[in-house]
Amino acid sequence: MRISAAVTEARGAAFTLGSLELDEPRPAEVVVRMVGSGICHTDLAVRDQKRHMPLPAVLGHEGAGVVEAVGDGVTHVGPGDHVVLTFNSCGGCRMCAQGRPAYCDLLDAHNFAGLRADGTTPLHRESGDVHGVFFGQSAFATHALANERNVVKVDPNVPLVPLAPLGCGFQTGAGAVLNSLRPSAGSTVVVFGAGSVGLCAVMAAVVAGCTTVVAVDVNGRRLELAREVGATHVHNGTESDTASFLRELTAGLGADFTVDTTGAASVLRQAVDVLNQGGVCGLIGGSAPGTEVSLDMRTLLLGRSVRGIIEGDSVPRLFIPRLVELYRQGRYPFDKLIGTYAFEDINQAVEDMEKGAVVKPVLTFHREPHAMPPGGR
Repeated sequence: MRISAAVTEARGAAFTLGSLELDEPRPAEVVVRMVGSGICHTDLAVRDQKRHMPLPAVLGHEGAGVVEAVGDGVTHVGPGDHVVLTFNSCGGCRMCAQGRPAYCDLLDAHNFAGLRADGTTPLHRESGDVHGVFFGQSAFATHALANERNVVKVDPNVPLVPLAPLGCGFQTGAGAVLNSLRPSAGSTVVVFGAGSVGLCAVMAAVVAGCTTVVAVDVNGRRLELAREVGATHVHNGTESDTASFLRELTAGLGADFTVDTTGAASVLRQAVDVLNQGGVCGLIGGSAPGTEVSLDMRTLLLGRSVRGIIEGDSVPRLFIPRLVELYRQGRYPFDKLIGTYAFEDINQAVEDMEKGAVVKPVLTFHREPHAMPPGGR
């Protein structure tokens, strides 16, 4: 079928809209008519080849839409279902068998190769093939070809556009708190970085019943938004010493949990140093290969720990519907982070994202299917 897609032709190039031919679904594959697609920093990292994937390619990995067709053997979804597209996994390795698909042994092959497992791409044009199936979807297009494993059915009574970022960024921030750290009610959580992932971690800490939720950033507007979505305290790292602020706030004990969304070695060191004895730091932020951090070993010896977190330790088919229900109830208001752009304005959306003018841009495609707004919103 003919589709319109935003193609990344070369390293650092602007997205170019063009017409492509999309394969019909093979066994286990699903064709989704896109309604919304979030733009994530990982998309831009691949565009700039800081994270390798062969080009030309269609990127986009936070898609939401309506199923149009399914291949043989697909039973989880059918035509007309509302779905969120998320990361892909093999479904059969040791990590997938443990219910940890975000750590799939074949994660790169299923998300960054730009090809199906058999070495083919579903995207074609007269001048040659275009790499697709980015994160098992390539959602910067009017239609995406996904795999049944990375398609999550959602409540059709909730608008689809704001659900798109649940496929990656929003489930990452929420899952880091709710799935990975699992703070008990009354805990102290400090989130370093008030971007979309960090702000979702703040909201998740509120959901978990944490009574001291701190957002740390250098952007005053982002910190105001952090307060709006539930942070009890905010701190601008350019105005005073962060460690001193947190020591005073916690009566010298330190934080129970910290989350680093920045990927900066200096910030991770700080996020570990401000933990109390027994505290846990969750590392979400990506960094360049070879980036190293220096930690005080005695600090770790006193019960502190650091753990890396991918995709919020999520089992998407279980976790994403839970987040949708929290959103429907008005308890996880991630729509406050979103700015919408028409698909043809993708490059403007990217520019605004890179300038910090929007927290989470979401591209819109077709008319939104009928859906009721979330309760109380």
